Amino acid sequence: MNLQNLIENIKQEFKNTLVNLGYFSEETIIVIDTPKGKENGDYSTNIAMKLARVAKKAPLIIAKEIVNQFNRNNLFIEKIEIANPGFINIFLDKSFLTNLITEINNQGIDYGNLNMGHGEHYNIEFVSVNPTGSLHIGHARGASAGDSISRIMKKAGYKVTKEYYVNDGGNQIHNLAISIDVRYQQLFGKKIEIPKDGYHGEEIIDAAKKIKNKYKDRFIKEDGYEFFKDYGVNSLLKTLKKDLSDYGVTFDVWFSEKTLYDNKLVEKTVTYLIENNYTYEKDGAIWLKTSDYNDEKDRVIIKSDGSYTYITPDIAYHMNKLERGYTKLIDILGGDHHGYINRLKAAIEMISGKGDLLEIEILQMVKVIQNGKEVKMSKRSGKAITLRDIIDEVGVDPIRYFFAMRSLNTHMDLDLDLALKQTNENPVYYAQYAHARINSIFVTAEKKGYNTKNLPTEFTTITSEKSFELIQILGNYPDTIRQAAIHRAPHKITNYVNNLASAFHSFYNDEQVITDDHLNTMERLSLLNATKIVLKDALNLVGVSAPNKM
Repeated sequence: MNLQNLIENIKQEFKNTLVNLGYFSEETIIVIDTPKGKENGDYSTNIAMKLARVAKKAPLIIAKEIVNQFNRNNLFIEKIEIANPGFINIFLDKSFLTNLITEINNQGIDYGNLNMGHGEHYNIEFVSVNPTGSLHIGHARGASAGDSISRIMKKAGYKVTKEYYVNDGGNQIHNLAISIDVRYQQLFGKKIEIPKDGYHGEEIIDAAKKIKNKYKDRFIKEDGYEFFKDYGVNSLLKTLKKDLSDYGVTFDVWFSEKTLYDNKLVEKTVTYLIENNYTYEKDGAIWLKTSDYNDEKDRVIIKSDGSYTYITPDIAYHMNKLERGYTKLIDILGGDHHGYINRLKAAIEMISGKGDLLEIEILQMVKVIQNGKEVKMSKRSGKAITLRDIIDEVGVDPIRYFFAMRSLNTHMDLDLDLALKQTNENPVYYAQYAHARINSIFVTAEKKGYNTKNLPTEFTTITSEKSFELIQILGNYPDTIRQAAIHRAPHKITNYVNNLASAFHSFYNDEQVITDDHLNTMERLSLLNATKIVLKDALNLVGVSAPNKM
């Protein structure tokens, strides 16, 4: 039994007790909290105070009635105390906590695995940047968020597919081809300029140079538009994939927007919407009745000139996702897409009958701070800061951890000076150092002849409060996974990692692990092994490594 199961069992027994006393109703909510001070127990509930008005009794009297009726059998409770003005404080049997050490060591990286999926198959789409240039710092936050949420949900038992929507079918790819063409011709001395909607990045010049080196002046003599378009998408996508891979982010599916047109899926979707009376014609355009589904106004899907609007292929794309068998869709979008939510959900309602199949997570902006000031430009290129810049300058671990620390929907400042610090001020260093320190303890123990491959499974010498604080946090790991998965909240994992690292450092500073007492040493090594397992697994959920040396 893990700690969360025990808490649920304790809640159930409180419910049984309230039923027997005649105090329970459908409105009754039993909350079990962790008190700030250990003198108030391992867990506490204020249910007696919440029932005072209903029972028309003082909370202390109600608390006494509850405690007298409460059945502690098989609940690993050492004692229950009542505290003013009516708190019921629960002290766990410490043998239950030490049993968690063995449970974690036996399960290894499977500890904390849950079974929350219930047959659902989630498609999580994120990043999905046009392949027309480098990924910038905002895309880096989106990549980190999507990947971390996917990892957490898989840990929680969900079936998850990570998908990247490659925008290779719209006008931006036309502009990409023209931009490469202009740069290519400039290399041969042609005096022409990039068009207003063209792309000016260094990667466009690099692509043109590579084409010139391989194909010489071939596309001066012949039309290279189609070649430039394909070459541009493929070469920039290759670079984009490399940057993401180096960042620890990979995708299960790379979906081409172009295939929506090639396979007539956009046409098929529009026909479906028209035939099912979800559209009307006005001013020569086709409008979608999204205002019937909580959107602030109706939206054009086909303009008067016959071209599609931005949302039209998106509807076809989401229809295709559902046709592929996904039962839930999560899109992680930038803050500038906030107004897009209701119109897309309205469209999903039209094509599936269930608008709630789609969940949209909005990412807010990132400011990069260095020397106390906002940095907007890359030192290398003089352009916007890219993912590659940040990987090369700071490294993957600090960036992934810092992004995970903040809720997705909050603006954040990315402090490069703090990210580079090799001190406990840096939260990722603090967490990783805990893992490295545990590993160092094991190296020392092995040199002294301790058999760390055969750790004890029963415990008689672990009695300190610091030990039990550490074990209790280890026991909270499955529930942390549950909460992080439900709320799509990687920051709950980094909060947990920080608490676990803090509890370990506090334990280490308070107790000597390796002593002349063999049993004492081996039991503490067993506890630290469990800590190391959970710490490494939690860091991995947010894409951060757990080094053995620092």
